[in-house]
Amino acid sequence: MVTRSTRKTTLTPEQAALAARMVNGVSLTAFFITLIITSVLAIVLDTQTAAPDWVIALVSIAGLLVGFYLLFAIKIADQWEKAVVLRFGRFRGLKGPGLFWIIPIVDSVRKWIDHRVMVTPFNAEKTLTKDTVPVDVDAVLFWMVWDAEKAALEVEDYKAAIAWAAQTALREVIGQMDLADILVGRAKMDDDLQRIIDARTNPWGITVQSVEIRDVVIPEALEDAMSRQAQAERERQARVILGESEKQIAESFREASLAYQENPTALHLRAMNMLFEGLKEKGALVIVPSSAVDTMNLGGLLATTALAQNTPKE
Repeated sequence: MVTRSTRKTTLTPEQAALAARMVNGVSLTAFFITLIITSVLAIVLDTQTAAPDWVIALVSIAGLLVGFYLLFAIKIADQWEKAVVLRFGRFRGLKGPGLFWIIPIVDSVRKWIDHRVMVTPFNAEKTLTKDTVPVDVDAVLFWMVWDAEKAALEVEDYKAAIAWAAQTALREVIGQMDLADILVGRAKMDDDLQRIIDARTNPWGITVQSVEIRDVVIPEALEDAMSRQAQAERERQARVILGESEKQIAESFREASLAYQENPTALHLRAMNMLFEGLKEKGALVIVPSSAVDTMNLGGLLATTALAQNTPKE
């Protein structure tokens, strides 16, 4: 028993796009108008002029050929793109934007180059840093084609090529930096990546406008350790600030003590003022040593204060 295996061929996205652009609205309209004119002309020749059949057939074939020529010869390029035209396999030139003509069978449009700014996401998974820490980095590349001829002739698939070039450059940059530099130095990474990728893609007619790092993912265990380290660092800074505050307070008291050292009267007045402020509060209880009463003559002050409190108000 003989079995026949059928292989299903699938078109790549680029081949599908080329097949979809074989014809367009303008070429279809021209094709149908040509067929209508040819049909009307054949009917007129057959009914009005009694032309021979071979003449009618010749006119019909000629009209059909003209219609198919217009169907495949008229091309339209959008404002942002260029069409790469080859003649017998050799580069003929760039066409567009707008309406242009080619010679079917002789000429072929092999690529449509988009001149707008393109966005390509890329990443590097489980890449070791300089201090041997595995990280996952996601980035976005903004680029555009500045020379359509080079992009079409110098590289087979420039979109795939720039994606691979960006990924390898990202792995290279990660391997040259420590984890701490990656986490705090994203701007430097962006500049380094742009310079490296642009140097690789510029011969292809492609320029890199910018590279932006979207996310840096580190192992969960390392993330927890870094969180604890950051918390300990904040606690250390808080203790240092508290110690500096205590030092400043002690210095202020030292300077204040120098003002009272050579002036006992001022010291007594300050003590008496503090005692007076305490006695003003109702229900306040102040315990004063007996030595302080004799030294600062507080007996008379206390008696005067008590007399003032007991004197009835008029």
